[in-house]
Amino acid sequence: MRDLLLIRHGETPWSRSGRHTSYSEQELTPEGEDEARSLRPVLAGRDVAATFVSPRKRALRTADLAGFEDYTVDPDLAEWDYGGYEGITTDEIHRERPDWFLFTDGVAPGGPDHPGEQPADVGARADRVLARLEPLLAQEDGEGDVAVVAHGHFLRVLTARRLGLPPSAGALFTFHTGVVGLIGTEHGRPALLAWNARSI
Repeated sequence: MRDLLLIRHGETPWSRSGRHTSYSEQELTPEGEDEARSLRPVLAGRDVAATFVSPRKRALRTADLAGFEDYTVDPDLAEWDYGGYEGITTDEIHRERPDWFLFTDGVAPGGPDHPGEQPADVGARADRVLARLEPLLAQEDGEGDVAVVAHGHFLRVLTARRLGLPPSAGALFTFHTGVVGLIGTEHGRPALLAWNARSI
């Protein structure tokens, strides 16, 4: 079976300041571009059979700088829609909702174009992605990883679902910018092989 290689985009101004960023387009900071470029030698040692990338500019730029040349853009890989919490930090949210926790409480509604998503909504999107990737991952004689370039919170939920956990378990997997995670198998079951890694 193939491994699933997860890559979070490089740093942006809002990720650096802790602002929730879903649909707002953000460029990578110079440090974020360096993070993305630093993935090149890490990924050079992997045989990647197929790559899927979020449509957001920060993910596309990371994929390009990391050396991916042939990839499929998948809208389901977009970040958690933060609705009314777009551009707001957790500290700011806690002033009005001291016990708020994204992975169990979801977000406040936003405008009609971005009503926000609850954990189950993001989990359903992650499940759709995994259903499309499963035929690639399940190839017994397949060589090469399946790579995904996307966003922190979404990739955490995707990881939880791949491991058979509920979407809320994404809370267990903090994921920095410009790093990789690797999900393989042990005894035929999905298993976490590397996380928050800069070498694999």
